[in-house]
Amino acid sequence: MPVVPALGPEQRARAWADLAEHPFEVLVVGGGVTGAGVALDAATRGLRTALVEARDFASGTSSRSSKLFHGGLRYLESFDFGLVREALHERDLSVTRLAPHLVKPVPFLYPLTRHWERPYVTAGLTLYDGLARIGSLSTPLPPQRHLTRTGARKLFPALRPDSLVGAVRYYDAQADDARHTLGVVRTAAAYGATVLNSAEVVAFNHAGGRVTGVRVRDVETGAEVDVQAEVVVNATGVWTDDIQTLIGGRGRFHVRASKGVHIVVPRDRINGETGLILRTEKSVLFVIPWGSHWIVGTTDTDWDLDKAHPAASRADIDYILTHVNQVLAVPLTHDDITGVYAGLRPLLAGESEVTSQLSREHAVARPMPGVVAVAGGKYTTYRPMAADAVDAVVADVTRSVPPSVTENIPLVGAEGYHAMVNQLHGLSQRWGIPRFRAEHLLNRYGSETPEVLALAAGDRSLLEPVPGAEEYLMVEMVWGTAREGALHLDDLLARRTRISIETSHRGAASAEPVARAVAGVLGWDEERIASEVDSYAARVEAERRSQGEPGDQEADAVRVAAPDTRAVAVGRALV
Repeated sequence: MPVVPALGPEQRARAWADLAEHPFEVLVVGGGVTGAGVALDAATRGLRTALVEARDFASGTSSRSSKLFHGGLRYLESFDFGLVREALHERDLSVTRLAPHLVKPVPFLYPLTRHWERPYVTAGLTLYDGLARIGSLSTPLPPQRHLTRTGARKLFPALRPDSLVGAVRYYDAQADDARHTLGVVRTAAAYGATVLNSAEVVAFNHAGGRVTGVRVRDVETGAEVDVQAEVVVNATGVWTDDIQTLIGGRGRFHVRASKGVHIVVPRDRINGETGLILRTEKSVLFVIPWGSHWIVGTTDTDWDLDKAHPAASRADIDYILTHVNQVLAVPLTHDDITGVYAGLRPLLAGESEVTSQLSREHAVARPMPGVVAVAGGKYTTYRPMAADAVDAVVADVTRSVPPSVTENIPLVGAEGYHAMVNQLHGLSQRWGIPRFRAEHLLNRYGSETPEVLALAAGDRSLLEPVPGAEEYLMVEMVWGTAREGALHLDDLLARRTRISIETSHRGAASAEPVARAVAGVLGWDEERIASEVDSYAARVEAERRSQGEPGDQEADAVRVAAPDTRAVAVGRALV
């Protein structure tokens, strides 16, 4: 892999100069996993590429998912075999080749509530496993295994005996979605893409009936620059329609937002060794092992309020607790909850019955010359979504462009990862850190782990745990600002790490020591440190209060009242 540029303050300054001085063949708007995937696909096809994100990379949907790489077992019931097959291929590709340090197999139990369910579920999971193996030379995940009620409760003692008659165990995969998205962004940068967060598109430039570029505002300074591009890709998820309005003209499809809420509880609150998948009257509910925690969710409700900070209400949390407690011997309560997060799924909504069927898949369109829009889909299939979008870009690029090669492009940290796992003991001894900490770092940074630790060579205090969040080391905070583009405390505590949902204080107790640790990298003085800490504390308080409100309207009003570290201009809504 080429050298991965450090996404720090110096690179940021160079990237701004690059935007102003050089025309691009492709400019991607939106720094979620789809936009990052488009930038990587375009850059590895040799296109001069830029990616701009108004907030932080993965700050929208791509940091607030169920954190699963999965085929979508429930889609088999609607006969979406092609979608499931594609997603399973991408799951296995990420586990084995593209991101083995980030995407990990995870077992799930499918509890059976009636004996007659077993042949039905068996048939579905046999098809699921079979679709994963079509055209595959290897079988990275184990096949299904049938269990009696006793066998199921040995794996998951927390289940009420009367909640099941047996179960089937199967495997899918999971990843920290924000870290994975950041990995795609940084890999795109390694292959030559210019990438910038806090870079808001405020206008589109037109000439001769086509879009010729954009005007970008630096959200941190207010400076603006015009950027020339042969093609602009709208990869903004739930903001797709907002961007289309800014462009002018009519889009080819519309996107509606569906809110999905998850709760996070400590691992000792549920006694189990696998995940769970539970059917509800609306969809499915997952109980997902997450390090020293469980993630439980999700909901699925329409959302037409603030898109940047969707709020979870008391009703959302009660819904999750009610449904998971139907199968738990010891019910969860509100007091057990460590963290809560809400994300918005971008679902395609067409003007006819045919286009409305696209909601589970993705769509690519060219709404006007010089613009390509891509939306819908699911996190797992970001790579084929991106390839389809760049295929559409090719029609407007004034030279021959080769086909996608991202199926063979490992993400940063993937190359050499397996060898480093074998050297885990030596890595632990060399840096004087416990083996479990070295393993934690490897599963976040892969083969970059020695570079992360090297930042502590001149300051061993950086190998100390983060105050209030001992699963993380202080050196990770410095790495996040010096190498991974973090500009605010929120970036570090909510996305570069998951301290905001994994600690009972939601990161508030860690905010000041983290701010002081990264102040030298970001040039913060005492006033700026205080401002960042106060802003983060206000965010935490607003989220806590919103989660006690009865419904969406009340929760949204409380959440949006908190000050925003990034003053995004257009309706607080652009990317």
